[in-house]
Amino acid sequence: MEYHRTRDIKHVQHLLGHKNIMNTDVYTHYLELEDDEYISKIAKTAEEASQLVEAGFDYVCTASDGLMIFKKRK
Repeated sequence: MEYHRTRDIKHVQHLLGHKNIMNTDVYTHYLELEDDEYISKIAKTAEEASQLVEAGFDYVCTASDGLMIFKKRK
């Protein structure tokens, strides 16, 4: 589940305490990943951005008009 959430095999390897990445691959190899679906939000101020981060959203980028774009997996 952690691999599905983060898509970071090295992070999962560390969490599971595996010395060899091949051991971690045994657990993630058979995982069927669905298409990524995201909720996106836009922040106009630093306070709005802070609230989105606290709600679990990840920063994506800042648009040319200064709006900050965030996303979170559904």
